[in-house]
Amino acid sequence: MKRNIFEEFEIRGIVKDCSNKDKLQQAVLDKSYIYIGFDPTADSMHIGHLVQILLLKRFKSFGLKPLIVLGGGTGRIGDPSFKKDERPLLNNNQIEKNVNGMKKQFERFLPDIKIVNNGDWLNDFLMTDFLRDVGKRFTLAPLIKKDAIASRIDKGLSITEFFYTMLQAYDFYQLYTKYDCRIQCGGSDQWGNIMSGLDLISSYVGNDNSKAVGLTTNLITKKNGQKFGKTESGAIWLDRDKTSDYEFYQFFLNQDDIDTANQLRWLSFLEYEEIKNLDKKANDVPHEKLMQKQLADEITTFVRGDEGLKNAQQVSEALFKNDINKLNELQIKNLSGITIIEIESKLDIITFLTKSGICSSNRESRLMIKDKSILINGKQVDNENIIINNKIALFDKYLIIKKGKRNFYKIILN
Repeated sequence: MKRNIFEEFEIRGIVKDCSNKDKLQQAVLDKSYIYIGFDPTADSMHIGHLVQILLLKRFKSFGLKPLIVLGGGTGRIGDPSFKKDERPLLNNNQIEKNVNGMKKQFERFLPDIKIVNNGDWLNDFLMTDFLRDVGKRFTLAPLIKKDAIASRIDKGLSITEFFYTMLQAYDFYQLYTKYDCRIQCGGSDQWGNIMSGLDLISSYVGNDNSKAVGLTTNLITKKNGQKFGKTESGAIWLDRDKTSDYEFYQFFLNQDDIDTANQLRWLSFLEYEEIKNLDKKANDVPHEKLMQKQLADEITTFVRGDEGLKNAQQVSEALFKNDINKLNELQIKNLSGITIIEIESKLDIITFLTKSGICSSNRESRLMIKDKSILINGKQVDNENIIINNKIALFDKYLIIKKGKRNFYKIILN
């Protein structure tokens, strides 16, 4: 059964707040533009951006016209929303590089999408003109009551950051007047900024005449409350030069059972009934990680393509089935997501395991070898007389060490 967009979003649990459902419904009927803004804090997006990227793709499938605003202007300031500290300011060259990097990714993920840069209307806006034409339409009391701003007032919020919500509001006004873009969407932490945009549009055209509407999505969190995409090792990037196919794939494969159903609802285009059936089947055979495998396959294919998925699966199979020799030199060279150690060659195995930090002491090194819990390039180490050198290395340089069942290390011999 084909659902309409509202039924689809409700059953998937995506939407958190909507400023006016009637205006949203009319905008959908009129096939309006819908926009999401992205500040260029890096030259690649990370998996935290996936919800919004896929949301635009979902909107497009229902006939709306997605529009992306890259923050060549707002990125010079940085959004203070719920941040502990002020973002480091980027120079103009870095912002331009980041904008170009993100633009290429959007063009690949969402072909034919309209992309604009708010630097085109913000960077040459004279301060006195902005204060007169835009700042005059805001009053202080409502702004400082917004949660995103109020949370930082006592800790320290610069005037620069304080202006951010007005700049984003002006973005919405620009898009509303130039492109009849009626919907601004963002994560739930953007509600205050979105409301500022609605207020600004109403101040120009009148509240009764405004067709603008704001929409926010729930933030994906794990069962422990941690924000989706946060890891101990840092961000999981969409760019394979920053995060390997293997590491990207493994991130999703290692999601907790309780989190995976939500992630499939939000981050895949599987039908809701398919996800329910898969969830039921997975509960009967939890060791097979059916939900995680489907999630990893879906997202890796979308972000890295069929070749990226194939590469990730080949590396994963080689590591966990101890078939290291099946990997080519490029796969090993690009392998990340496991501990990487550079160390000199010509060490005996005990000294090597201890000096590299794989084992905490010579005693543990000997115990691990005795228990047959150390593998080098897929082969079990069964004696203490092995010398670590380039002769036993893959491509004269690399060793893949497995300690126990799941601990992997990539060794680069100097």
